[in-house]
Amino acid sequence: MIAVPSLAAISREELKKALDANPDLVLESLKKAKKSSVFELVLDAQKEYQQEKAKEEELREKQDFEKSFADPLKPVVDAKTRIRGDEKAPVTIVEYSDFQCPFCSRGFQTVEEVRRKYGAKIRFVFKHLPLTNMHPEAMAAAQWMEALALQSPEKAWIFHDKMFSNQNKLGDAFYRETAKELGLNVEKAAKDKDGRAVQDKIEADIKEAKGFGFSGTPGFLVNGIPIRGAYPAAHFDTIIERLKI
Repeated sequence: MIAVPSLAAISREELKKALDANPDLVLESLKKAKKSSVFELVLDAQKEYQQEKAKEEELREKQDFEKSFADPLKPVVDAKTRIRGDEKAPVTIVEYSDFQCPFCSRGFQTVEEVRRKYGAKIRFVFKHLPLTNMHPEAMAAAQWMEALALQSPEKAWIFHDKMFSNQNKLGDAFYRETAKELGLNVEKAAKDKDGRAVQDKIEADIKEAKGFGFSGTPGFLVNGIPIRGAYPAAHFDTIIERLKI
């Protein structure tokens, strides 16, 4: 039988080498070691693994960030796109978002802060990425916004703002109430939200977002430079200043 040293008496590196060479060693070691020693080693190994993965992820993000300036992503911005601000503004912020996502509510506030700071230099584009597996109202809210936009793009933006400012109220009654307050045809919107035009718009947004590697919300593009998550306004500042616009 192979002699098995005490787990507490060997280093992590030695333990790793031993287990790589003979995984069965761990069973014998666990039988002989004190419980406290085993737990400490497991916790240490887990912590070390998490730190290594975090460093790898941070490095990957930095590399991707630098690459994106040389080869920015190119979202579709056309007549069907929901645009806020001067269409000829030098900086375009595209957001892929979910009306029921709490992080997206924070992202909404950040975008407003950035827009206030840069004014006419910013045009904001909103696209849908409803995470329906987690947020049951996300798709319906997106459908209502697009249905209302068919009647009034300007008032659809007011609807957009109210959804993020009242996430705890999301539901059919609130959508109808908001549409009525905006002076829009509620029944027409209720019909249009299930129509092909609305569905095609939302599906195109989702497809584009996934094509750019956005799986969570919110996701942003600043002149094609991706921001994955609800970063503070300072991160947007860093990109905009680097663009020298």
